[in-house]
Amino acid sequence: MLDAKQHSFFRSMFTYGDKPVQVSKVDERTVKFTLPQVSAAFTGTLVQIYPIPQHVFAGEGDLEKSSKNDAPVGSGPFKFKEYRAGQYYALTRFDDYWNGKAKLDSVTYRFAKDSNAANLALQNGEINLKMVDPQDVNRLKNTGKFDFVVYPEGRLAYMTFNQNVPVMKSKALRQAIAYAINKDELTQTAFTSLDYAKPATSFLTPDTLYKTDDVEQYKFDLQKAKELLKTSGAPDNLKLRLAYVNTNKTQESMALYIQQALKGIGVNVELMPLDSNAMSQRSLDMNNTAWELNLGGYIMGSEPDGYKSLFMSNEAYNYAHYKNPQFDALWDKGAVETDAAKRADIYKQIQQTVANDMTYYPIAYTNATVAVDKRFGGTQEAEPKPVYLFQDLSKIYQK
Repeated sequence: MLDAKQHSFFRSMFTYGDKPVQVSKVDERTVKFTLPQVSAAFTGTLVQIYPIPQHVFAGEGDLEKSSKNDAPVGSGPFKFKEYRAGQYYALTRFDDYWNGKAKLDSVTYRFAKDSNAANLALQNGEINLKMVDPQDVNRLKNTGKFDFVVYPEGRLAYMTFNQNVPVMKSKALRQAIAYAINKDELTQTAFTSLDYAKPATSFLTPDTLYKTDDVEQYKFDLQKAKELLKTSGAPDNLKLRLAYVNTNKTQESMALYIQQALKGIGVNVELMPLDSNAMSQRSLDMNNTAWELNLGGYIMGSEPDGYKSLFMSNEAYNYAHYKNPQFDALWDKGAVETDAAKRADIYKQIQQTVANDMTYYPIAYTNATVAVDKRFGGTQEAEPKPVYLFQDLSKIYQK
């Protein structure tokens, strides 16, 4: 991860200034990390990394692009069996798993480009478990074939303002857009019910340390939005492009709502539905000017330092392309401050800066809704978990 040529997403979390963390072996199962300076954030960042086998990857010039990633080696209750691009990813039981043999013989993840086709496969019994959109829950419930597991996903649904496009450099314009949107209505519309999402107050999610609601909330105010738009210097008949993933039903609903809301202040919004690969590739272009606005979502975990890769000036995942040296310095300071009260104040300042400058528009904190074929049990024991769906698939069994 410390080798810049390996392009690790996590490299910045293991360097302080230009000084890297030092790593040494203590014994066969213990590693010692020595930091160049005291850090409150470091232990929290460790949850995002995992060991890889030296005998497989030694000598690889670029781990990110290595073909050996196509046959991964892990440490869970199932081991890799087969991967067919665009079709499925198959696992088979690993009988020597440290926490006891899994109850299922195998698990296969199927890829579906079309959510309607995936829902049909779910109803036909071709697949047994799927995260579903709120728009599909009632129809699936009516079949009587499924149990539903609903849990806080630790995810923020958001809209970004792309400051690579000159017009979006205007803070007044970004604030005008925020005031023109009724967030409560937007959340209700996009997620069908507040059972599946709650309006967001900060870019930090409720499960993150030092998250605060004490930031500017931009309550719906059409008059204020129009006044800010007038002072923003934006041209008359302003047209903005809004990009989102074309298979994401909640994003599509959000996009349609935002398009209608901004009409209220005389701003025209052109919708740009993109497939997820195109969205990802364009987003990672540091010079991207393909859109002014885009919808997205992230799950970053409980350590606020983990968010800095989305916000610091030169980070690849800073999709807003917001650059502010004083803001960057706050992130650096927050990572190493060990006094809890002082650290809380730093992250409050960070949240206030994002809100005041309106670099990200936080929309909703979402719940995950997983439909499970009633022929299967053990989902609570498997521990519903953000990102993974379930923490330990070894506990799921067929009745």
